[in-house]
Amino acid sequence: MTTFTGHGHTGHERPTPPAEIPLRHDWSIAEVKALYELPLMDLVYRAQSVHRAVWKENKVQLCSLLSIKTGGCPEDCAYCPQAARHDTGVKAEKLMQVNEVLTSAKEARDAGATRFCMGAAWREVKDGPQFDSVLEMVKGVKALGMEACCTLGMISETQAKRLKAAGLDAYNHNLDTGESHYGDIISTRTYQDRLRTLSFVRDAGIEVCSGGIIGMGETVDQRCEMLVTLANQVKHPESVPVNALVAVEGTPLEKQKRVETTEMVRMIATARILMPASMVRLSAGRLQMSEEAQLLCMLAGANSIFFGDRLLTTSNPEFAADMALLEKAGVKPLEPSTDTPVQQ
Repeated sequence: MTTFTGHGHTGHERPTPPAEIPLRHDWSIAEVKALYELPLMDLVYRAQSVHRAVWKENKVQLCSLLSIKTGGCPEDCAYCPQAARHDTGVKAEKLMQVNEVLTSAKEARDAGATRFCMGAAWREVKDGPQFDSVLEMVKGVKALGMEACCTLGMISETQAKRLKAAGLDAYNHNLDTGESHYGDIISTRTYQDRLRTLSFVRDAGIEVCSGGIIGMGETVDQRCEMLVTLANQVKHPESVPVNALVAVEGTPLEKQKRVETTEMVRMIATARILMPASMVRLSAGRLQMSEEAQLLCMLAGANSIFFGDRLLTTSNPEFAADMALLEKAGVKPLEPSTDTPVQQ
């Protein structure tokens, strides 16, 4: 199997789709909606066919996500329990120490994670001691032989270059939703702000990790609009997280009904067809999904999961349950690479 990580940093290579599966960057919303609304079994069959042609074996990348700076965010994202203006019980905390983060990273690696993601509840990164600490965290994660990923809010062109120089493999900056729905969810930054950060990340040679959340009151057209924005970038994001809203008490979206399994499956399958060589990540919302629902998402093209008991500030399935599920299904975790010097 050819598997992907970032630019040769960790020894995995991105798969190259066969000639019969072209990488398109000219999708229309109508085309994508027609795919999304196919009879479910037809959609899953088509997505699985694409998936098997590109990703040759049943392997899933295990990713671990750590909140290195929790709460107190000045933005007003309607879904987020870390926004300071929402009364959700999440307390603002200082940035973790570098050694604390690297201890967590080593534990995640020893449990089977090949990618370690560090998330900070900032609107944007400020230059100074905190950003310098994040750079040291990135270097430390790389020394452990893992892929390093960050999500720190908006970053500048210079900051993207500094993260690249520190060894960062991927930067997560989700679009969250379709542009026409965006203003109903967030007012403290624009859609163009998000796209600008993604362009800085791409230009710096860092892999782009960008997806969104479903279940925030958007229409099917708006879901498809978000997928079109991702798929029609000059280069597809290497990683596309698909999240189901976790409706947290105290946020404006606390009353939203739970996303149905079929909706997640449709979103993942459509993302897989549009972006054949991207890692499609089954992200937030897994705790509310049965084993069968999670396996159906993998059948539809998800080939990465976040594991551990937390996803930033929301609960996630227990590690042992995840391992048991993969074993029952005969799905193997993607192995760590072997060509990077590993710090014990």
